[in-house]
Amino acid sequence: MTSFLPGFYLGLSLILAIGAQNAFVLRQGLIQAHVFWVCLACALSDALLISAGVAGFGTLAAAVPWLENVMRWFGAAFLLWYGWRHAASAWRGGQSLDAAAARGGSLRATVLVALALTWLNPHVYLDTLVLLGSVSAQYPGKLAFGAGAVTASFVFFFALGYGARRLRPLFANSRSWQVLDVLIALVMWAIALKLIWM
Repeated sequence: MTSFLPGFYLGLSLILAIGAQNAFVLRQGLIQAHVFWVCLACALSDALLISAGVAGFGTLAAAVPWLENVMRWFGAAFLLWYGWRHAASAWRGGQSLDAAAARGGSLRATVLVALALTWLNPHVYLDTLVLLGSVSAQYPGKLAFGAGAVTASFVFFFALGYGARRLRPLFANSRSWQVLDVLIALVMWAIALKLIWM
């Protein structure tokens, strides 16, 4: 527990920030579309990255400096496009949780977006491979530290995805949905611009 709890708390603190991935999980939770699979895809992706970081993959990432630039530009392009989709949805308006269309896209398309929001975000590599990987080396139980961080990821994503349903009455109003789409678009664009100007 002396290694597990610090891993859990550090993993949780890194993932709590509002970002593209969290906004997507929240949205899927609100419309109750493919929630389990989205949460699982995000948590398993984190688990793979954290495990690689604890195993020492951070040194390989440092040895391949061009990888960060490639991921940064692909990530920025994807976030700009995804933000534009939400801005267009907010502009059109008329969306509410009572509409049949609110069920979202196909399972395959939804999971692919969740994976893209995870794997095309350079910050996830800094947080998992580099930061968690290097901090884990300071603990005698590196595996326990990594297990704590992985557990935090699973707890957070499933709590966010399934906890979002408590906000459903608020989002039965189309105006609330427009506000959420605007906020998601702004978050996506802010992260994209931050990546471009790094």
